[in-house]
Amino acid sequence: MTATNARTGAQILVDQLTIQGVDHVFCVPGESYLAVLDAFHDARIEITVCRQETGAGIMADASARLTGRPGVVFVTRGPGATNAAHAIHIAEHDSIPLVMFIGQVERGMLGRGAFQEMNFEAFFGSTAKWVSEIHDPARIPEVVARAFRVAMQGRPGPVVISLPEDMLVETANAADAARVEPAHIHPGLGEMARLQDMLAKARRPIAILGGSDWSAEACKSFRAFAEKFDLPVVTSFRRTMLFDAEHANYCGELSLGANPALVKRIADADLVLLVGGRMAEVPSQAYTLFDIPMPRQTLVHVHADATELGRVYQPALAINATPQAFCALLPMLEELKEIVWRGETKAAREAYLAFTNLDAKIPGDVQLNEIMLWLRKRLPADAIVTNGAGNYAIWVGRYLRIRQFGGLLAPVSGSMGYGLPAAVGAKRVRPERMVVSFAGDGCFLMNGQEFATAVQYNLAIVVIVIDNGMYGTIRMHQEREYPGRVSATLLNSPDFAALARGFGGHGETVIKTEEFAPAFERAVAAGKPAIVHVKIDREAITPATTLTAIRQAALKRA
Repeated sequence: MTATNARTGAQILVDQLTIQGVDHVFCVPGESYLAVLDAFHDARIEITVCRQETGAGIMADASARLTGRPGVVFVTRGPGATNAAHAIHIAEHDSIPLVMFIGQVERGMLGRGAFQEMNFEAFFGSTAKWVSEIHDPARIPEVVARAFRVAMQGRPGPVVISLPEDMLVETANAADAARVEPAHIHPGLGEMARLQDMLAKARRPIAILGGSDWSAEACKSFRAFAEKFDLPVVTSFRRTMLFDAEHANYCGELSLGANPALVKRIADADLVLLVGGRMAEVPSQAYTLFDIPMPRQTLVHVHADATELGRVYQPALAINATPQAFCALLPMLEELKEIVWRGETKAAREAYLAFTNLDAKIPGDVQLNEIMLWLRKRLPADAIVTNGAGNYAIWVGRYLRIRQFGGLLAPVSGSMGYGLPAAVGAKRVRPERMVVSFAGDGCFLMNGQEFATAVQYNLAIVVIVIDNGMYGTIRMHQEREYPGRVSATLLNSPDFAALARGFGGHGETVIKTEEFAPAFERAVAAGKPAIVHVKIDREAITPATTLTAIRQAALKRA
């Protein structure tokens, strides 16, 4: 630690961010932290000015997923902070390290109900990993270092720090903290030996990868392990970036609309190696895949947070370790003399290939499955794909094949509006990679204003808006539960291509399948933010069924 001359709280804060390796922050400016904005003026930190705090928080979340370091977002008090709560929930649910700084009222006004005053510890206490308010500028290095450590260690998640306005302009002599590196929890040698023994006794093993705190190196190590044991590998919901989908050992995603053959294979497995994931509602198929509390399969659960081990499912072997530390020890496992499940792995792969190839036609002139298959061939291996929530994402998850770590940024929390700001954040920190975002018409307009941010920073992202004129997922459930009684699910959407041009970007409209490829190529060639507006039939609700079929089935049940 290095002693420094007297600095304002704002200067101390920006110096700590620099020490922690922060090179991008995302913000919506506010008068409550003007001193910090001024301190950024002379710092070597890029600032992305956003249009709304939700978008700013999601951009920071996306940067964290790509870098492994906490994303940093600054917002103002009151409505600024409550807008950003959306991103805090995503980071908590998806286990993403995020540090949010909030401008607060002056210390002397606290508790009086001052303009936009809030008790942030009370508001964010049930969602963030840690919430604090700094009253002494000399303690800023201590608090920032702790914030980064809390955000990254164990199960990663969001931290919220409140900054009283007058504290930021007060001077103090403060010693800088050192750069924080998370403490990785390593598995014991005895646990690895037990895993070796379990593999030797297995006949139908399978691995499921999920959670966060992975790295490209950890993914590479697990791939080598899967090859060594010819192990079938599955990724959890929206974690497909953890294993190359073109690899012979990859067998699919435990998602909404998962391959029934895959679900059955896991149900019939005698050994399940779950690394990093929690097996929450979606990947567990509404908590039906494993018996609770004692799974019928032999479960080996690897997780960085000891409180997640046995929280729902009691494992036969619980390994308290981060994915990176666990994968680093996988090379120590010895090859088996005979791998009796090779045929099972091959069959699982063939089932995946069949499930992700062209399905039956959907209603209308636009065939989303054909478009996705074309994109599968067109996108480079290092492309970054983002999406929010909605039935359109079923096509993205089923047909695209993510090849590399960081290749998919999508909310496990099921949050609408994630895709566009995530694409902006991704392109800011990885400008050399192609970034393609998917959104439904309802999903896009949750945070569509951030297209202006993409234009401001000349970020050549391509946003594919799949427009069916309704909140499709809700309508699907509505037809299932209340067939024919349409209520509050129809939308009247704008001309998204014209909207793109109005913002200063490039716009394309697609009403037939054959129009998509040339429209996409023109969007890429434009070299600026682009929207490809794809209009699909309302009946095309999923790759496997239609609204009419869902309604008719519900009426028969009634």
